[in-house]
Amino acid sequence: MDRKQTAETLLSLSPAETANLKEGINFFRNKTTGKEYIIYKAKGHLKACKNLCKHQGGLFMKDIEDLDARTVKCTKHNWKLDVSTMKYTNPPGSFCQDELVVEMDENNALLLVELNPPNPWDSDPRSPEELAFGEVQVTYLTHACMDLKLGDKRMVFDPWLTGPAFARGWWLLHEPPSDWLERLCKADLIYISHMHSDHLSYPTLKLLSQRRPDIPIYVGDTERPVFWNLDQSGVRLTNINVVPFGLWQQVDSNLRFMILMDGVHPEMDTCIIVEYKGHKILNTVDCTRPNGGRLPEKVALMMSDFAGGASGFPMTFSGGKFTEEWKAQFIKAERRKLLNYKAQLVKDLQPRIYCPFAGYFVESHPSDKYIKETNTKNDPNQLNNLIKKSCDVTTWTPRPGATLDLGRMLKDPTDSKGIMEPPEGTKIYKDSWDFDPFLETLHSAVEDEIFLHPSWIKEYFTWAGFKNYNLVVRMIETDEDFNPLPGGYDYLVDFLDLSFPKERPSREHPYEEIRSRVDVIRYVVKHGLLWDDLYIGFQTRLQRDPDIYHHLFWNHFQIKLPLTPPNWKSFLIHCD
Repeated sequence: MDRKQTAETLLSLSPAETANLKEGINFFRNKTTGKEYIIYKAKGHLKACKNLCKHQGGLFMKDIEDLDARTVKCTKHNWKLDVSTMKYTNPPGSFCQDELVVEMDENNALLLVELNPPNPWDSDPRSPEELAFGEVQVTYLTHACMDLKLGDKRMVFDPWLTGPAFARGWWLLHEPPSDWLERLCKADLIYISHMHSDHLSYPTLKLLSQRRPDIPIYVGDTERPVFWNLDQSGVRLTNINVVPFGLWQQVDSNLRFMILMDGVHPEMDTCIIVEYKGHKILNTVDCTRPNGGRLPEKVALMMSDFAGGASGFPMTFSGGKFTEEWKAQFIKAERRKLLNYKAQLVKDLQPRIYCPFAGYFVESHPSDKYIKETNTKNDPNQLNNLIKKSCDVTTWTPRPGATLDLGRMLKDPTDSKGIMEPPEGTKIYKDSWDFDPFLETLHSAVEDEIFLHPSWIKEYFTWAGFKNYNLVVRMIETDEDFNPLPGGYDYLVDFLDLSFPKERPSREHPYEEIRSRVDVIRYVVKHGLLWDDLYIGFQTRLQRDPDIYHHLFWNHFQIKLPLTPPNWKSFLIHCD
């Protein structure tokens, strides 16, 4: 098969339309495909891009605050793009927009051209063979965890089957089948998509490693290694395989898989194509724009996230516009946008079967009652109904222990044996969680000797390595209800020069106030963990002035902290 780069013409303008391009921003729509584009003109020079926000695929419109006619604003989250530079200005220092090639023909007509690399999954193509009934079975365990029987091999995705994720903020919604550990132990290989603890669950892997430390685990070669914290976790796994993106990994003569990176978070997020006898299973997991939006069409089975709610925004924010009414309206609108986006993705890709998963978590600890009530999630049946209205795709809302027989479903989607539901009386939803051991582990950090010395603050933020950025943050340790903790730390960090002033500086500066539950913030500090435990785990309450998302700051503390924890042993020696 010819796998050279291809050039695709996305938009053509007549000579007259080209001559009438105005200085500044021009919006165009390809009437045939319905796709939108932006052309920027400045003194005869032209730049162009898709009218598609890199964050979550929103549409750009003119920014009325932009007097220079260079900036467009996303209708989804108000991200702003300077089309003269193709750099995003809100959030500052975040992404660059991919440019399209602008070509003029001999008649001065304009063409917008996209240079497309070959699709990696098209290398060494295989024709689908007929599957025997029972040959390929996909069993849902819980959240993002699927157990795949592929001929005589078993593969498991993202096993989070016990304990919390994100410190103590997320707990399993579904009760996994009682034999989940036996199932994991029987697996021939495990794929872990990324480092977030609802996918890379150390409590789960600890139990697995005690029985099978040599189980083969496969992860993508992300900039931030998926298992960056393995040594410190105390979990002993001896067969972790880091594989390059976009290359088939052969398991046996019938089975292979390929890991692809996310277009928005390539430093940490991945997705996977599994192929058995020519039938593809696409799992996009949590990717915002999996493989930059280029994905195989007409796969046998596609699964993706759908629920929303995997962020502290806006539930943990207060002040300014963040009233309860505003939050409720925002969450409702966001969930609807996400449903429409996923439904459109399924319509575009036309898989034979689609399964919404990786959204089955609950904020079940009593202290997070407010989050649980506020942070509504999408209903998988609602998404599946939306899909059914617009395209002929079979949908599957999974229940723990339910098994989809791919051979049966491909032959006849109405086959009553195509999906075997769990036995009558099987417990579907969890109604109790073993909070105590995990909360005790977090709480053990509170009395640590480190925190007897106020100089830990300078030690920690120097280790973190974020500076030369005009932002002042007030960090406040709190009790369970986010009230300042008597005797707890309350301090300012000025990230412009990494100083710790007693008062806010007199210069103009953005300001954030971060209140954090003392057990979680001290555990995160002590072990050098990423701030996802705080932010995605709903363990903070935030205010900011002005109301701007500081991408560089949050991206650093959520993804780019050093790979080794602070050297507290050396710190304590010097303190003494």
